[in-house]
Amino acid sequence: MHNHEKYMQRCLELAALGIGHVSPNPMVGAVIVYQGKIIGEGYHQKYGGPHAEVNAVNQVLESYTDAAALLKQSTIYVSLEPCAHYGKTPPCADLIIKHQIPEVVVGCRDPFDQVDGKGIEKLQAAGVNVVQGVWEQECRMLNRRFFTRVKQHRPYVILKWAQTSNGLFAPENGVQFWITGEQSKQLVHKWRTEEDALLVGKNTAAIDNPQLNARLWHGKSPKRVVIDRNLELESSLHLFDQSVETFVFSEIKTDVDGNIKYIALEDFGRYVPHYILYQLYLQDIQSIIIEGGAATLNSFIEAGLWDEARVFTGKAFLPGGIKAPVLNQQVSTVDEVGEDQLAIFYNQTLSLL
Repeated sequence: MHNHEKYMQRCLELAALGIGHVSPNPMVGAVIVYQGKIIGEGYHQKYGGPHAEVNAVNQVLESYTDAAALLKQSTIYVSLEPCAHYGKTPPCADLIIKHQIPEVVVGCRDPFDQVDGKGIEKLQAAGVNVVQGVWEQECRMLNRRFFTRVKQHRPYVILKWAQTSNGLFAPENGVQFWITGEQSKQLVHKWRTEEDALLVGKNTAAIDNPQLNARLWHGKSPKRVVIDRNLELESSLHLFDQSVETFVFSEIKTDVDGNIKYIALEDFGRYVPHYILYQLYLQDIQSIIIEGGAATLNSFIEAGLWDEARVFTGKAFLPGGIKAPVLNQQVSTVDEVGEDQLAIFYNQTLSLL
């Protein structure tokens, strides 16, 4: 492996530590190398907090008495183009120039209009040697949520469901039926800590009364979204317990009741998935897991508005019931989770990678 690739791989490992904590910002990792040795590293740890480059430089300053001289002879690796604008923090490109770091290796450019290419241009104008596109695909893949939000003005959509061994989603009689095992359930709760929101339809909310939280994994619970066209759901459901911000989409009212936000859609026809995702984009929601039911999942599939699907197949068998959704895409990976099988799909027709 080329040294550039080795250090960029470390940037990605660091960046991934920020998942679930930095949205709607991207995950970014940075590594500072002096004569083949890593002398500082950092990642974007929290939305509104210092960026990866700041944390890496600060580690060098805190660890070495001759930090200023070392930085002037070092290379900084960063998985995403250093910012060039003032946001919640000062521009990272200015920080690199200030410390006279002579070389910057960038994984991929930042698609955000205020940054896109401008950070690289600012560095080059100051005489910094900039190497671009190292492990670019991997860097873009890590920040697929951020890229989708910036380029398509909607959240990154993850479909999630479980199906029986004979391809059924649920019994026809509306009775709750658990298909997968405890390990799969725990993994789903881990996923919930990594995304901004969860969405279910009215029937799933009424039948399962889900909490949609992350009680089986350490981390924050996501925001909740429910589609209830005629506002028929009982207020006693877990969804309305005010514990987290919850969006209710209907055609009846727009209002706020504590943590419950009601948003009325003028048209409840075929473009409901489009309208919902755009409204969530306006709420700074960068990623969402759609957990059911089958009709809700199929509405997003039919609209082509999904990016990734995580499908569990359990050993359970149902003699009859609701058919599970079907994706017209090749499976990307298949893994075993306890006694269940987990298949991951990516929507290649929408791929930004």
